Amino acid sequence: MVKRIIEVTINGERQTLAVEPFRTLLDVLRTAAGLTGTKKGCDVGDCGACTVIMNGQPVNACLVLGVEADGAGLETGEGLATVTEARLKQHPLQTNFLKYGAAQCGFCTPGILMAAKALLDQNPRPSEAEVRVAIAGNICRCTGFAKIVAAILNTEIEVGSRQI
Repeated sequence: MVKRIIEVTINGERQTLAVEPFRTLLDVLRTAAGLTGTKKGCDVGDCGACTVIMNGQPVNACLVLGVEADGAGLETGEGLATVTEARLKQHPLQTNFLKYGAAQCGFCTPGILMAAKALLDQNPRPSEAEVRVAIAGNICRCTGFAKIVAAILNTEIEVGSRQI
């Protein structure tokens, strides 16, 4: 099968990838881009473990063909933390997931973090109902979601130069 060349920006880094037209974005991220933080759960869009942000919107990477991402901006769990002065700086969501015990086995965590980040990027002060709607497509079999919701609701993020 002939591979198609796509250009994407993943976590701020421009990449050119050769992908087979039938491969999902999930498979492209995990194999061609080498980013295995995005998890393969159900592979049919039901569990949310593969949630990434594509052009500002959360998507199930298992339901998007890799070639459809050509020209897109993508954010994955690997892009949440940043390295500053040779130190790893967690995203406030990651810090709160640890603080509130929101990550149990951790399999669903990358997808939930990305769904939560997409919400907070658009609405830095969501209500509990808005949080629950934003993560409704993500299944966690280890928690009752109370700790996950609390972690998201109590996350302060920087908007511009001020913290909210």
